Amino acid sequence: MKFGTSGLRGLSVDLKGRASALYATAFGKYLLQTGKAQTGDVILIGRDFRDSSPEISGNCAGALAALGFRIFDCGNVPTPALALYGLESNAACLMITGSHIPADRNGIKFYRPDGEIDKSDEAAITALAGEIEKSGEAVVHDPAATEEREAICRQLFFERNAALLPQGALSGLKIGVYQHSTVARDLLVDVLAHYGAEVTALGRSESFIPVDTEAVSDETIALMKRWVADHRFDAIVSTDGD
Repeated sequence: MKFGTSGLRGLSVDLKGRASALYATAFGKYLLQTGKAQTGDVILIGRDFRDSSPEISGNCAGALAALGFRIFDCGNVPTPALALYGLESNAACLMITGSHIPADRNGIKFYRPDGEIDKSDEAAITALAGEIEKSGEAVVHDPAATEEREAICRQLFFERNAALLPQGALSGLKIGVYQHSTVARDLLVDVLAHYGAEVTALGRSESFIPVDTEAVSDETIALMKRWVADHRFDAIVSTDGD
């Protein structure tokens, strides 16, 4: 496991259990040591639809609760929604997601109360994780009691997006939403419909599909071309998994 372009990444089987709890513990200790959070403060946790995400989320919640933090479970929400909620409530966040990487992998994105961690934060968290591991310190990874906040997180993000354009800005447009397994799938439909678009949901999947919106496959492009021909869409909108 290592930090990549955005967050910690690794195989799901390696992240589940002690490993994710170790890095969550290191993150929590880093917040406390740097004064960016205090014991009793809230930490938000969200996740994508990968099969491993609920377990990793529970491991992280247990580790952070053991350090004295309150855990708000934001459920399956987009990363920007979780980040916005964190900024609005001055709370640190963990997003359990591998974004667009293969389904057998996963990751954790970390946010300070003032935004996503940077490279110096990553180095400090990695060093703390190494110290904890070397010392043999016990790391709690059993799920802990959390407080549900998914609806609040979703509504905050909807309201933010619903205030960006004039009312009726998309009236008269037919827009398809390729939903696959992105946590943004229902919010996309709601926001586009709010602006007056005629929205059709497409390709919803109950199993995880690692869509990379910066490297769209030929198969996906062909699928979208068929949808456009069949439905006469003005546009098709989608996102990656988180």
